[in-house]
Amino acid sequence: MTADVPHETAASRATDRPGDASPFALGLLLRQAHWRAATVMTEALRPLGIELRHFSVLIVLADRGATVQRDLATATGSDKAGIMRVVDDLERMGLAVRKTVPGDRRVRAVEITPRGVELFDAAHVAAEPLAGRLVAELGPGEAEQLKDLLTRFAYPAGGEA
Repeated sequence: MTADVPHETAASRATDRPGDASPFALGLLLRQAHWRAATVMTEALRPLGIELRHFSVLIVLADRGATVQRDLATATGSDKAGIMRVVDDLERMGLAVRKTVPGDRRVRAVEITPRGVELFDAAHVAAEPLAGRLVAELGPGEAEQLKDLLTRFAYPAGGEA
């Protein structure tokens, strides 16, 4: 710390504890919430033989249909190499297939298979009771409110980051 930084700025430390006024508090709370949700959802997916990284791709494919790999990477927040590994895994498991895109033999679209759809549906059934644990401490209507707030936070109306 330099001598010209006022001492009182050092008093606000970044934590994820309730009441923290640090500008980092929200990000830390979101990180902790993500970790908790990911841990619970991983537990739901484990018996099905897939990981969250696989399921995030299946979500995009079930929602959008056949999707080129670069768009999968963007949609899942992955990089090119990471998405290739995930799609390789999904193909090996019979949950997705790569197909050439008409008009461009270099580009491959990834498509969910019927077996992938079955697993996608089974994952939702397996996750339902575990998802309830995530919001067990919330009052009536608060789970829906939390989803609404997080949706608006993650996808602002103006599209800014």
